[in-house]
Amino acid sequence: MTIEDQIEKTKEAIRQGRFTSEAAVSQGILLPFLHTLGWPVFDTSIVVPEYSLEGRRVDYGLCHPASRPAVFIEVKKIGFSEGADRQLFEYAFHAGVPMAILTNGQEWSFYLPGEQGRYDERRVYKLDLLERSSTEASGRLNRYLSYERICSGEALKAARSDYQNVARNREIEATLPKAWRALLEEQDSLLLDLLAEKVEDLCGYKPDIDTCGNFLGSMLTQKPSPDLYLYEKTKHEIGSPSGWKRESPTFRPIRTRAVENFVFSFKGQKYQAGSAREIVSKLFQLLGKEDGDFLDRFAARKHGKKRRYLARNRNELYPGRPDLSEEHSIEIADGWWMGTNYSRRDLQKMINLAREVAGPSLSSQINARVE
Repeated sequence: MTIEDQIEKTKEAIRQGRFTSEAAVSQGILLPFLHTLGWPVFDTSIVVPEYSLEGRRVDYGLCHPASRPAVFIEVKKIGFSEGADRQLFEYAFHAGVPMAILTNGQEWSFYLPGEQGRYDERRVYKLDLLERSSTEASGRLNRYLSYERICSGEALKAARSDYQNVARNREIEATLPKAWRALLEEQDSLLLDLLAEKVEDLCGYKPDIDTCGNFLGSMLTQKPSPDLYLYEKTKHEIGSPSGWKRESPTFRPIRTRAVENFVFSFKGQKYQAGSAREIVSKLFQLLGKEDGDFLDRFAARKHGKKRRYLARNRNELYPGRPDLSEEHSIEIADGWWMGTNYSRRDLQKMINLAREVAGPSLSSQINARVE
């Protein structure tokens, strides 16, 4: 089996939520990849599990020559690699290892710890298997991680060349406008939170997530202009929506939604819900009853950038934000918590992800849409 075939097989298993622990990621993703890339995975003097470093341990040390690590690899659960780079860097610095890799199976970050800058600035490349083509993913894994290229020094040479390539700065500058538009289109939950909190700081009232989402959506129809959001109100016009004076003719006011009838169907039966969020929570409950492993598999998938849609511990839903965990979470099943501080776009992402995890037979029997 080629590395590209192995990647295709792994992608499908990730979509189904088959890797629910670090051990599963190691045995089901990392070791098969290393084997396909030429590493003698059964030679523990070359591929060293739990490499010991003065009382500390790295998940894997890849050695050349034997027992001398050339690469450190730290493995995490899918969706749980945030912040693990600091520990990995400390280990690599201490041992003088030139390359370090942090992976949760889906995402692979390749670092050169000895270079200059912050941790993220020393990352040569970040690979997300589900966002990149199998051809591109196989090319990167071969470039940085094949046994032959590590032994010859070509992998490290390539990584350093990529790190020093100034052309990436030009690419970043060209991509910034696209990234901003993508944030507006995707309506990332962190951006919505920042917007809601800033509105509250300025006027004392906090808008709901859907109102913020509608506003971001309206910005996509506007032409960029430095005075786009400049308005005036005269004293006698305060409180009158028609009193807003437009400085830009392209401004469109935020739309409000009419009262809606929330209905979805599963396995041919219709269900009533009180809100878009209730549709998602009820769907999770139904899928959990239908498939005993569904919630575990769903939790094993990557969710938001820093948040978890579903978790056994409610504090894992919004890392570092206990206030949100208390206020915006519901228990959908015994020991399972779902986050609710999401826009409709995010809720639709949750439904789409649930369909992937549920598999073709159950997915075809779900008729639910909240956007």
